[in-house]
Amino acid sequence: QYQPSLKVQPSEVAVLNATGKVGMPTEANCFNQLAHVHRLRDSELNYNEHQYNLNMQMLRNREGLGVPLKMGMERFAARQVGRLPFLPSSNFMDDVLTGRCDTIGFEDFMNLPEYSEQMRQPHAVVEKSLGIYH
Repeated sequence: QYQPSLKVQPSEVAVLNATGKVGMPTEANCFNQLAHVHRLRDSELNYNEHQYNLNMQMLRNREGLGVPLKMGMERFAARQVGRLPFLPSSNFMDDVLTGRCDTIGFEDFMNLPEYSEQMRQPHAVVEKSLGIYH
């Protein structure tokens, strides 16, 4: 019996992000998309979350489910604190709850882009976020 041959289908078309600017090592630009990615990069990107999960696992084993659940709810509530659109959040409450306020890391002295100081017109930003700009 005749069986038609199978065509090889491309899995996914990758679109390179060609912005033309040099960014942080964690940003997805052309060079970072084509370059060899070291295994430690993903480990370092998820280090804080992984450490938090390990601490919650130890707490659950030692204290029961109540303490990690309460701490998770406190962290969720700290993330929900709203700011005006022209004031970026420093995530200080989340840092205090997770214990990151006691450590000095790369982001503390090299100033990541999301923590950069930017001066914008407060009224224009609020009007744009509410959709009432002219």
